[in-house]
Amino acid sequence: MAKHKVVITGGPSTGKTSIIKKLEEEGFFCFPEFIRSITQEVKSSKKTTTIVSNPIASVSDPYDFNKKLIQGRILQYIDSRADDKDIAFYDRGIPDVLAYMKLFNQSYDPSFIQACNDHKYDQVFLLPPWKEIYVSDEERYESFEEAQQIYHLLLETYSSFGYNCIEVPFGNVKERSTFILQYVI
Repeated sequence: MAKHKVVITGGPSTGKTSIIKKLEEEGFFCFPEFIRSITQEVKSSKKTTTIVSNPIASVSDPYDFNKKLIQGRILQYIDSRADDKDIAFYDRGIPDVLAYMKLFNQSYDPSFIQACNDHKYDQVFLLPPWKEIYVSDEERYESFEEAQQIYHLLLETYSSFGYNCIEVPFGNVKERSTFILQYVI
C-alpha cells in the first residue's frame, strides 16, 4: 500500500507531466493526468462541441464529464493502495476538478466536495505559471492568462481543504523533481 500520496499540480504547461515522467524514470510510482484519456474519448465519440477551451467547458454535458473525471481520480487514489511502494505521485488531484469548474462558473453538488474530503493526499506541490515554457496544443486550450487564473484557483481550492501547497520554483526538470523529493523523502 502506498503510504504517502503526493499531488503535483498547476495550470496548463507548467511542467507537471515532465516532472511526473522524470520521477517515474527514477523508479517512483506515478499516475498520469487522467483527463487526457477522457478528453480523447470525448473527441472520438463526437459528444462535444468544438473544443476551443478546456474540455471541461467544451463538452455537451460538463457535469457528466467532471463526474467521470472525479471518479477516475478516485480510482487512481484507490489503486495506489494496491502498490507496495512507499510513495505515489499524481499528475493532478481530485480538488483540481473543482478549481477548473470554478474557472468556468460550473456548479457542482456536495458529492464533489465529499470526494475531496474522503480522499486526502499527504502533500501538494503547486507549479506556478511560467510564460517561457507555456505552450498551447491539442490538449492544452487555455491562454496564459487563464493559466494564471487556474494557478490561483488551484491554490484557493487546495487551501480550502486544508492543504499547505508547496510552490515548486522554476528550473529544469531535474532541479524541480529534486526539489520535490527533498520534501518527500
